[in-house]
Amino acid sequence: QHKGMAVIPPTVFLSASAFILNIVFARLVRTQREQAAALRAFGYSAFQVAAHYLKMVVIVSLIGGALGVTLGWRMGLLLTELYIQFFRFPVFEFTLSRPAIALALSVGIGAAVAGTLLTIRSAARLSPAQAMRPETPPDYRSSFIERLHARRLLSPAGRMIVRHLERQPLRAAMTALGMSLALAVLILGSYSHGAVNELIDFQFDRTQRQDATVTLTEPATPRAASAFASLPGVLNAEFFRAVPVRFRAGPIERRESIIALDPEPTLNRVLTDRGQPIPMPDAGLLLTDTLARLLRVSRGDRVRVEVLEGQRPVADLTVTDIVTTYVGSAAYMDRRALNQLMREGPVISGAFLKVDPNAAPTLYQSLKEVPAIAGVTVKRAALDTFQDTFAKNILIMRLFNLIFAGTIAFGVMFNSARIALAERAHEFATLRILGFRRAEVSAILLGELAVLTILAIPLGLLLGRLLTIYAASALETETHRIPALINPSTYAYGIIVVTAAAAI
Repeated sequence: QHKGMAVIPPTVFLSASAFILNIVFARLVRTQREQAAALRAFGYSAFQVAAHYLKMVVIVSLIGGALGVTLGWRMGLLLTELYIQFFRFPVFEFTLSRPAIALALSVGIGAAVAGTLLTIRSAARLSPAQAMRPETPPDYRSSFIERLHARRLLSPAGRMIVRHLERQPLRAAMTALGMSLALAVLILGSYSHGAVNELIDFQFDRTQRQDATVTLTEPATPRAASAFASLPGVLNAEFFRAVPVRFRAGPIERRESIIALDPEPTLNRVLTDRGQPIPMPDAGLLLTDTLARLLRVSRGDRVRVEVLEGQRPVADLTVTDIVTTYVGSAAYMDRRALNQLMREGPVISGAFLKVDPNAAPTLYQSLKEVPAIAGVTVKRAALDTFQDTFAKNILIMRLFNLIFAGTIAFGVMFNSARIALAERAHEFATLRILGFRRAEVSAILLGELAVLTILAIPLGLLLGRLLTIYAASALETETHRIPALINPSTYAYGIIVVTAAAAI
């Protein structure tokens, strides 16, 4: 998962940063045309002019890299503390290695140089005579939209905005792309909150509806089952049989567990993608999609099962269905079928309990004192611990994503506005002399930026969706998977933040 996170967000951030540097240095080169020309006339080579700008890029990158390494070190310490709290590791230290620092700085400098290389190359290739002259005035003509006979729909200011955007299509497209990257970053960093809520609802509310899971030290008889059901505070009890097995599918083998449930369980259930309960098959196996993928089997295939306890029976069973799960990988059977396979009576390995909240403390205390019970898992306590730790993690990561995405959106829009203002200063001054009010002139510049922001939003939503799908796939493990689910509120949050950063 860390390898995935070390690739996905930095790729987006560095792409946007390279674009911002490209905008800044394009503006710098444009304002220093005459100085560069004078240096070339005095004998400086094109390589020396290019090296001057490249040194500036490297210095800026090194300053940013030093800040980034410091911030990364602090984030690493914070992440280590979260791991210690969640997994309760006795010893778990964060170390910042020199190769990691060197790699980060190299990638950062490389992205900055790649983003500005074409601009610097164009500056170095300018001949002194050409650079001494002012830039050729742009060739204004009717825009494509106007040629579609939409002239009447546009005001004079609107036609100016459309013509200027069409005159610089590459710059307009790159500005919109930079803004869309900021929106994609926000969606990528915020989707996990809603996705994990869906995971919790599916796994802990709709699938696992029991309040506690009791595991026995050894398989027990039905007499123990009736004892569970008669405990004070137990409203309902369902029983399961769990055995360790080795699955073989061709050359592939995998050690997992078979969990055998009642034919139609109500507390701990197996659900379809649509949330419909699946009854246990009379014969055969239900596999989770993760385990089926690891074994490379599909519905209807035969799998060899070698039980690793008791009499260690071996049987070839049919995969009757494959179900989706977000946590863990396992196989499910009918409890009576597994008892028959094990050549044993109707024994159980534990029970799922529905508990009266008022009697829960007394019940859990009494269960702790029973020697035959290996452990009691209280769902509410485990879920509270998970949510508390995850909430801290989500809050921290959303804060960083907010800062990064806001910086990208602000940087792209600010530099685009500065360049547009510098290029059109004489044009705007002329409009003022002709009688246009300050608000009307400002509306031309701000309207152009507003159009770019509006164009960036659908592209950013699409990029955010694609990045989320890729991230969910890259961060998937054999035991956990976060669904690529994006709530409408996440899209709205990203649009509001990006629009606010652009407005600022």
